[in-house]
Amino acid sequence: MSNNTTEAKVFTCSQSKDLAQEIAAAYGVKLGNVITSTYSDGEFQPSYEESIRGTRIFIIGSTHPGPKNLMEMLLMIDAAKRASARHITAVMPYFGWARQDRKDKPRVPIAAKLVAKMLEAAGATRIITMDLHADQIQGFFEKPVDHLFASTIFLPYLKSLNLDNLTIASPDMGGSKRAYAYSKALMSDVVICYKQRAKANVISHMELIGDVTGKNVVLVDDMVDTAGTLTKAADLMMERGAISVRAICTHPILSGSAYERLEESRLEELIVTNSIPLKQKSNKLRVLSCADLFAEVMYNVHHNQSISNKFIM
Repeated sequence: MSNNTTEAKVFTCSQSKDLAQEIAAAYGVKLGNVITSTYSDGEFQPSYEESIRGTRIFIIGSTHPGPKNLMEMLLMIDAAKRASARHITAVMPYFGWARQDRKDKPRVPIAAKLVAKMLEAAGATRIITMDLHADQIQGFFEKPVDHLFASTIFLPYLKSLNLDNLTIASPDMGGSKRAYAYSKALMSDVVICYKQRAKANVISHMELIGDVTGKNVVLVDDMVDTAGTLTKAADLMMERGAISVRAICTHPILSGSAYERLEESRLEELIVTNSIPLKQKSNKLRVLSCADLFAEVMYNVHHNQSISNKFIM
């Protein structure tokens, strides 16, 4: 470490404390001291209990709904700006509201663009995130965005399984690029599911493009919400002759009846990161930590070193 570089400070929003503890430990620093006061009506106020004047600070917090998580990140950034922090980096393992990245029908918002502008208005000077729902969200920012890929975490695990006749699958057409990237790295075949939705989170029809007979299939997606798509795809592939079906999803939102669907499904396991804290445990869930990835990138960003080796695909 350069002697003339003031070490960065790492803070966390309340929703990501466990992950932030891991990241801070991997980085080699202690988490900074923040106290949050809450009024009786639910309004809250974070307060930095140590000087951050002239320093680079990293604020760790996933912004999965509800809105409190995003609001806490915005207030933390604003407080840091007003306390004269030199650089304010929002570390968002999961960038929430990202599914609203375009107008797909009249009179709806583009929430991902709104969130980007709010983060910048609050005072963020850099964003570090992982597996955005849509790559083009980076273009919503005027500040630098380090968009990390969870493939650096998942690929070593998949290779360790030594699966014969491996086939990578995308649960929908939109994820085909991600599936092809994994298949290239693993030198495997690719199949794609085609689905039609009746409305959000409700699938009316699903078809399979490709052959999975005698294959060990791994479904690849950026997030799992209700688990309806994944479990339906797994059942379809087993019906079409697959030997086994696993899934890797970076962000385990797992809302509604997701855990029940997962337990009842023919998925062998669902492999996720700890970008979002799990609501409950499941024997079918395997969690791989993203702490080392974020800690290394944060360290390199602070010391102006390359992070290009973290962009496998």
